[in-house]
Formats: sequence, structure tokens, C-alpha cells
Amino acid sequence: MHAQVGINGDGMARARAAALDVAEAVAGLRRAFEAGRTRSYAWRVAQLDALARLVTEHEGEILAALHADVGKPAIEAFSAEIAFITGEVKHTKKHLRSWMKPERVSTPLVTQPGSSAIQREPLGVVLIIGPWNYPLQLLLGGLVGAIAAGNCVVMKPSEVAPETSKLVAKLVPEYLDTDCVAVIEGGVPETTALLAERFDHILYTGNGTVGRIVMRAAAEHLTPVTLELGGKSPCIVDRSADLEIAVKRIAWAKFFNAGQTCIAPDYLLVHEDVHDRVLELFAATVRGFYGDDPKTSPDYARIVNARHHQRLMKLLPGSGAVAVGGEADEAERYLAPTILKDVPPESPIMEGEIFGPILPVLKVRTIDEAVRFVNARPKPLALYVYASDTAVQDEVLSRTSSGGAVVNHCTLHFAVPGLPFGGVGESGMGAYHGKHSFETFSHRKAVLKKPTSLDPPILYPPYTESKEGWIRRLL
Repeated sequence: MHAQVGINGDGMARARAAALDVAEAVAGLRRAFEAGRTRSYAWRVAQLDALARLVTEHEGEILAALHADVGKPAIEAFSAEIAFITGEVKHTKKHLRSWMKPERVSTPLVTQPGSSAIQREPLGVVLIIGPWNYPLQLLLGGLVGAIAAGNCVVMKPSEVAPETSKLVAKLVPEYLDTDCVAVIEGGVPETTALLAERFDHILYTGNGTVGRIVMRAAAEHLTPVTLELGGKSPCIVDRSADLEIAVKRIAWAKFFNAGQTCIAPDYLLVHEDVHDRVLELFAATVRGFYGDDPKTSPDYARIVNARHHQRLMKLLPGSGAVAVGGEADEAERYLAPTILKDVPPESPIMEGEIFGPILPVLKVRTIDEAVRFVNARPKPLALYVYASDTAVQDEVLSRTSSGGAVVNHCTLHFAVPGLPFGGVGESGMGAYHGKHSFETFSHRKAVLKKPTSLDPPILYPPYTESKEGWIRRLL
């Protein structure tokens, strides 16, 4: 997605047509919301059940679409996309009734008699803009929370994953309430038209450049946003770490989906005492995962398209030496699991999020040096530390800031529905998953209820000395 720049001729005509279609769709959703259609518990649960059926009854089609778009191995696609959605639905349904109940809070003496509560209410019509790397999970995952909170929803799948986008656009109207949930496919014109509309919340997952475009558009309507923007998530390996376990877990997380994961470990800071051993273990681990030729492995994904493949290949020159991998085939969108050593901190690979199967390994002398290295850069979406020494774990967690963190593993915090998933600083704002999704798409309305049977005169003029004395005592 990009800003609408350089559209002319046929492009302008398409943009005008897109704007009309989008405006009509959004207006229809708003009418349905204002009619109260989405507010009942029964409607919300029925839609969640329908969403779960959508992904389970069409598992084969979904796996085929994800393989066509991103070359995902079936088990990776199932676990990270389909099972994630069904798990999120199950968790949400289990707790939804309690989440919807008013939350009682204490009422101070000065406002007695009365009762106070926080009442969750749906925001209205919300927009979810999905990315291409997990084109089902990161689109429908947000939908779970938006529906649970009682909203109408517009979803914009990524045009970079066209087969998944097409399948979502086909299946959603077959399962979900079409008066309340809409899918808008397309690229620049359609996205530009969507961002021109007034929404009550926008959830965007992607990069910071487009995140800024979304935020500027949202500002025109004072629309709140949740931005999941990724970044360079560091992984610190202390000399006290169980190295064999650490390398196995890091390699799994890094090369899952061929590194095209917003919370994949982006670079390693390895204590100098274990640096060489870590490199040896990576070579053995990659071979154990994918064989002597990962290109032939059915368990290894592909780069999404030629443009991203070319981008990744341009990062390699000047970014240290290849310790593992490095082989590539643009025609097949293949880039081997690649480990780099002797990486200069100012090299191209260290400038921005890699978003691919390349892992730079940098040597540090102390954990303090690793922490200072991390803190000198923008706050990441995730941070990982491998250490058996709890003092090292605590030091890293207390001295760094990141959207989320995991000790002795990578990425798995994403799978805990009780944890908020979100960024901080340049890695994003806001959070979702589980109850946090429900809260993101809800307004927490403050409600004070007062009886009329008692109406103490202390609040009203004339303000006598006696009244002032009581007010001072009560406040």
C-alpha cells in the first residue's frame, strides 16, 4: 500500500470508481451498526462460530492459497494461520459474556448515594488492513476482536497475497453477516479510498512508512489507530545459555515462513565466549532442519515475490561474511537460510528490518554492551534473551524496552491470548489479542447512576460555612 501518487488516466478513473464503491460499503455498514444489529451477545457469538467454521471447513483451499502466495509449508500455514484463528475464537467465546458485563468500581462518599461502573460499548465501524506475510491470521485475528466487541468491520486484504485475498473475499460473505462485515480487495486506489472514509478505529499491520500514511489519514477524522509495525527485533545470547536449545529455537523462529515474520529475531548479539560455538551449531541445526539442500525441503517457505527477493539479495554485499547458506534462485523466489558473521554494525543488513531468512550475528564482550547496542536503536516489536543466569535475564528485561519479550525462546508470546500483542515507539502503538482485542475495539464508558429519592442540599448554593466545612471534610 502506498499513498495515492502518480495516478492518472485509467488509474484516476479506477480511483473514482473505488471511492464510490468504498463509500457505499461503509455507509451500509454504518446503517447496520446504528440499527443496533451487532450489539447483542447472540449476534457476536453466532459470527464467531461462523468464522471458525469458515477456516475449518475450507482448510484445504486456505492452505493452497497460502502456499501459492508465500510458499508456506502446510504445517506452518495450519499452525500460524488456521489454528491461531480457531484458538482466538475459542478463547474469546469462553470469556465474552464476562467481558461484556459492566465493571463495578468504587463510588466515593461525595457522590453517594449512587453506583459507578465501566460499560464497554462497540466503537462503530472499524477498518482492518492486513499484511501479506500472514495474510489470513493478521486479517481475521483482528476481526475476532472487532466482532466480539460488537462492531461492523471493513477488511482490506493485502494485494501482495492475491490468492488469499481472493479466497477471503469469496468466503466471508458466505459465512458472515454481509450487512455488518465487508471485504474490499484492491491496491492503491482502493486503500486510498478507504483511508478517506471516517472510521471509528483502524488496525493496520505492516511497515512504518505506510503506518505514517494510515495515521495521517486517520488524523483527518480523529480516528484512533492500532499500528503493528515490526522493526529489528534483537536476540541476545549470553554465555550462560543452553546453546544447543538456544540455536534450535532461534533457527526455528527465524526461518519459519522464510523469515517473513514481524517478530522474527532480526539479529543476534552473542557473547564472545560462545560466539564461535553458536555459529557451528547453526550450521548443524539448519542442516538438521532442512537437509543438505534446503531448496528441496518441503518444510521451507519462499520469498513472497521477486521484488522482495531482489531487496534481500541487495542487503548481502558489505554485510559481513556468509557462515551458513547464501544460495539463492530468484526464479523460484528461493533464498537459503543464511547466517552472517563478522557483521559491521553500520552495514546495510543492520539498517532496517530484514524480513527474510538472513540472520546477522554480532559479537559482544558483555551483556551491558548488548543492552547498550539495543538501546541505541529504535524500540523493537520483540526482544529475546537466552540465558540460564536469572540475573542476566532480569538485567536485559529491566534495562530495555520492546513491544514484547521472551526469555529462552522466540515469538511464542504471540500465541498467549492473555498477553497483549503490540509495539512501542517506532514498532507500533496499541495492542490486541484475547481480551486486549476486545478492549481495543470497545469504548470504556464511565457510568454513574444516582437515585432521586435522596438529594443532599450540600451541593447547592447558597454555600454556608457549614456546607463548606462538610465539603472540605468529604473531599
